Amino acid sequence: MRADFDVCLEEEVFINDAGKRDAARARTRDFLAACRAGYKQVRTELMEPQLVWSTEPVSDLGAARHALASLRSGLGSLASARGLALMASGTHPLAQWSRVRPRDQAAKGRVLRDLQMVGSRNVVCGLSVGVGVPSGVSRVDLMNRMQPYLALLLALSTSSPFWQAQRTGLLGYRLAAARELPRSGLPPLFRDEADYARYLDTVMGAGALDDPRHVWWVICPSPTGPGLDLRIADSCTRLDDALAIAALYRCLVRRLAREPERHRDLTGASQAIAAENCWRAQRYGIHGSFVCETTRTARPVATVLAETLALVAEDARALACEAELDLARWIVARGTSADRQLALFTEAQGRGLPPREALAEVVDWLTAETVGANPTRH
Repeated sequence: MRADFDVCLEEEVFINDAGKRDAARARTRDFLAACRAGYKQVRTELMEPQLVWSTEPVSDLGAARHALASLRSGLGSLASARGLALMASGTHPLAQWSRVRPRDQAAKGRVLRDLQMVGSRNVVCGLSVGVGVPSGVSRVDLMNRMQPYLALLLALSTSSPFWQAQRTGLLGYRLAAARELPRSGLPPLFRDEADYARYLDTVMGAGALDDPRHVWWVICPSPTGPGLDLRIADSCTRLDDALAIAALYRCLVRRLAREPERHRDLTGASQAIAAENCWRAQRYGIHGSFVCETTRTARPVATVLAETLALVAEDARALACEAELDLARWIVARGTSADRQLALFTEAQGRGLPPREALAEVVDWLTAETVGANPTRH
């Protein structure tokens, strides 16, 4: 990734059995072969019913929109022709983790032998956004100072209200499941780049970690280039939501890079407040409030978003992503994917459908919205 605030997006999605609406099992080989033949951006994940694709680093989010729309539509068609379907959401409304298998035995040997049940339970999908950091700007410093904004990015992305065919009571359950992994959640407040390098050198030298890609913090320096990777977001059902989150994160990276004193003196208390706000984002999504360290008050997510958009307005103009950034307001106006899923589930149950059939209708909406087949937006 070029170090000039270029951005790339990586989306994880579920592969479903279209008829059962459940996670696909043992029917994906032909589909994956077709994916590899036609799309170099596609790769498999650890667990069988998951797929991931990514864009090239771009300076224009319009190009990212075109690339992702083509991937979603084209791969969705390949899946449909084989009795499968693709679905972007943080968790699967119907899948049972105990029935999901790893992609191959080699992967199971390398990773799941260490993670055991924690790895097997990690049947979740997220959106990753990488932003290039200019030479001379510390990625570790940006990682520290970005932490007060992470809860907002999570709230805007929430798409995981169900787990194991049950309503969880949370809008973003995915992060709760992902927190079972080691080296997850908020990263420590490292002193500087050397301190972070010392951590990696120590754990890898001791054999506790063999691949820096297995550091699963919700924000982290890219292990493959000069970027800073955001990983806190649920996989976004709506493409507009993914672009809004990418634009907001990109603008925040630029703002913090050009204002090195903003959030310079974060403390343990500051990080604990950031963690509290991430929980509130998981629980309430855009309908909650965030604790403000300065005023010692809880402020509505909509207010925090408005202030954050004002903060990065100049950066949005400089990066020519004002249109994508403005989509964040639309998320608050019409709700997240989690809100729509819950509304559909409640409506279906109101028609007398049992829970599993009501969840199947949620899966149908998720699938259609993911590949762009819904005739209208909700």
